[in-house]
Amino acid sequence: MNIKNIHLMYEYNYWANGRILSAAKNITPEQLLAPAEFPYGNLRATLVHIIDAEYGWRGLFEENKFGEDIKPEEFADIPSIAERFHMEEQAMRAYLNGLTDEDMESHKKYTAENGEARDRILWHCLYHVVNHGTQHRSEAAAILTGFNASPGDLDFTVFLNDIAISK
Repeated sequence: MNIKNIHLMYEYNYWANGRILSAAKNITPEQLLAPAEFPYGNLRATLVHIIDAEYGWRGLFEENKFGEDIKPEEFADIPSIAERFHMEEQAMRAYLNGLTDEDMESHKKYTAENGEARDRILWHCLYHVVNHGTQHRSEAAAILTGFNASPGDLDFTVFLNDIAISK
């Protein structure tokens, strides 16, 4: 894996986040907190989980330790969630801009929540963050669609079409 491909994956990640956040502007405060049959229980918690995971992994990448958990209760509404998404995006982009192709094969060692020692290749971890976001964005998209606020297609190929049009 090379850094150019990692950048492309993260461009997709942030494009897809943008579509989710744009659609979420169309829901009510009650819908943000309405119970949903997904692991995090509602849209707010699902969106915050996406941010929390990216923040946590970036902590491991930069400081060799996972960042403290970000809690859904810290966010009152979609604008506050969107602001934190943007903040995390800027921080991750800054981190990625400092990486080289050689860095992609470096290792990150850490202890999982269950106490298991792990040794991962950096590009695998970076890929995981995007893939993790894809999983939970799909849950958020399903919740939003239930509120008649679908974000539309989030497919990678739609992203590629969008960026080709914008160039």
